[in-house]
Amino acid sequence: MTFHFRTLAVAAAFLVAGCTVGPDYRGAPEVASNALRTGGTFAHAGEGVEPHAPGVARWWTALNDPQLTALIDDAIAHSPDIRAAQAKVRQSRASLRSHQADLLPKATVDLATLRTRSPDLGALTGNGGGGGRGPIDLYIAGFDASWEIDLFGGTRRAVEAAGADADAASEDLADAHVQLAAEVAQTYVALRDQQARLALVRDSAKLEGEMLDLTRQRRAGGVASELDVERIFTQVEQTQSRVLPLEADVIESLDQLALLTGRAPGALDDELKTPRALPSVPEKVAIGDPSALLQARPDIRAAERRLASQNAQIGVQTANWFPKLSIMGELGYSALDPGHLVRKDNFSWMTLPRLQWNVLDFGRVQAGVDGAKAGRDQAQAKYESAVLTALRDADVALARYGHQRENVYRLRSVEGSASRAATLTRQRYRAGTASTLDWLDAERTRFSAEQDRIAGDAQLLKSFVTLQKALGLGWQTESTGSTGSTGSTGSTESKTG
Repeated sequence: MTFHFRTLAVAAAFLVAGCTVGPDYRGAPEVASNALRTGGTFAHAGEGVEPHAPGVARWWTALNDPQLTALIDDAIAHSPDIRAAQAKVRQSRASLRSHQADLLPKATVDLATLRTRSPDLGALTGNGGGGGRGPIDLYIAGFDASWEIDLFGGTRRAVEAAGADADAASEDLADAHVQLAAEVAQTYVALRDQQARLALVRDSAKLEGEMLDLTRQRRAGGVASELDVERIFTQVEQTQSRVLPLEADVIESLDQLALLTGRAPGALDDELKTPRALPSVPEKVAIGDPSALLQARPDIRAAERRLASQNAQIGVQTANWFPKLSIMGELGYSALDPGHLVRKDNFSWMTLPRLQWNVLDFGRVQAGVDGAKAGRDQAQAKYESAVLTALRDADVALARYGHQRENVYRLRSVEGSASRAATLTRQRYRAGTASTLDWLDAERTRFSAEQDRIAGDAQLLKSFVTLQKALGLGWQTESTGSTGSTGSTGSTESKTG
């Protein structure tokens, strides 16, 4: 037993003196420091935005459309993409637990019985024999344990890498929330836009039909020509030809929303077939500052966590340069009679400290270290790209949102003017002081202006959605299902964004 305790003492001394090889992670590198300085502003922040940090992560509630809110909540609860991301989180956390278990001893309990018969040695040597010995029954009960001591931190680095990978998977889930919420909102806006334009086309076709009837009556009375009738008939047919493509677009949007909410095509037709007005964007939109993107956007946080994981992998590979110390031990009983199995005389034990050192590998370890360093450099480049892309996305989204707000004001002014002109021209036509061409031109202008205004309102909403997506808003925590507007790199259990 003295040797046994001495071995354990030596192993403990090695463990205490052990180190962790490989570079320690010092955080992500600085990227675009001028743009991300504290108190900085976006380059193209225009009208309708304010520099305060966004206070509502569920940004879609600011549109005051209960149906849109219900659709996004339903999508987050039932989307297959979200379930796949959730499964990836569970998988990565299971991998982390597996790596953590590698730091601890492994033990097994063995219960076995052996039945054997020895050969007749005399018969084997040609000297005759007595028929051999046996059969013999041997009963064994044992406890085996092994422990690979992490002298140089290779296993600890593996745990560090697995933890960072688990964090990255959680950030990927958060990013899936952001992407899904934005896609549902974009598709919903497209649906309401298509339904509004379809209603406009049908109203215009009805008005033009009335115009055609009136012109035929005037033709019968001799105050309008056959050419006037043909011109209006052509206009009616052109307007009617717009109906079928818009109806197909409506069906496509309905099926896309069903897919996003994890349902079969047609499942939302009854719920969404009734046209509704487009939601209105809020008067002011909080955007924060560029530095907030580093905390708000899950894709940036995921890239940072993958950089940390790749950095730890260098230590995992570097540890292969050094010796590995493992200790194996066994306690057991063996007997020919099961009733005598646990007697003192049948007890046995064994300890086996083992030191392994791969001193000749022809460059395999160095190749592993070089590959890990290249992986770290690749992850760092991807992180820098993620930050720069986020800044670009936010700046472009802000520019488009600001310009579209101004454009909508102009489109509404044009629509009002075209509508008044069409009304006056129609009155003049009925009074006989305006020609058929005058009326047709006025109606075409009114129809085009109203179409442009509807499309402009829809585009403003889509620009608003794109801005929220670019700011990285709309993701939920796993533990509570709540949402927030800021987060921090590290464990995602308590984050909000």
